[in-house]
Amino acid sequence: MKKLLFTLSIALLFSCQNNAQISEKQKAVINANPIEVPLKNGKASAYFASGCFWCVEAVYESVKGVEEVYNGYSGGFTKNPTYELSNTRKTGHAEAVEVIYDPKIVSFETLVDVYFASQNPTQVNGQGPDRGPQYRSIIFYQNDKQKQIIEDKKAALAKQLNTAIAAEVYPFQKFWMGEDYHQNYERLHPNNGYIKNVSIPRLRRFQEKMPEVLKKNH
Repeated sequence: MKKLLFTLSIALLFSCQNNAQISEKQKAVINANPIEVPLKNGKASAYFASGCFWCVEAVYESVKGVEEVYNGYSGGFTKNPTYELSNTRKTGHAEAVEVIYDPKIVSFETLVDVYFASQNPTQVNGQGPDRGPQYRSIIFYQNDKQKQIIEDKKAALAKQLNTAIAAEVYPFQKFWMGEDYHQNYERLHPNNGYIKNVSIPRLRRFQEKMPEVLKKNH
């Protein structure tokens, strides 16, 4: 029995040490200086995490001025994260999307409005049935102006709802592209059970809230 207790104590000790290391690594990510992504052919990039990236991809692809959305990982401290690794909850990364948009048609401010309108802003570490830090809500800023926009809207929403808003605010560092099979998932797999029962209803709820920002074919 003593041997068992000793073994458990050692295991807990190493577990606590690992958690402390992860915490320090995550703090370094949160406190880093943001990296600004330059315009490419007049198009800008924005980065968001809000639960399953299949859902978030579909939401942003329905918005006027959005050219493309890519699924991947961001917000963590490990290199080359994968779907399997992010699900271990040890990488610090969350499922995220890269939104390529035309700033002459849609502003970063509107994209933040879309973000909050397309989720449960009070749910911590997940959205809907997807739970865990890899599904947590994060808005990434690339400069002080974007950070101020995010913080102002987050504060206004907290006041409106009279409760805390779960979304974290991170300086953008790097977006890691997800696996090919995750891209355009809702469009390619409309009969998938998760898509039919979770993703599409979430998209529809958003579209009802902000019809003025939708592309004509949505």
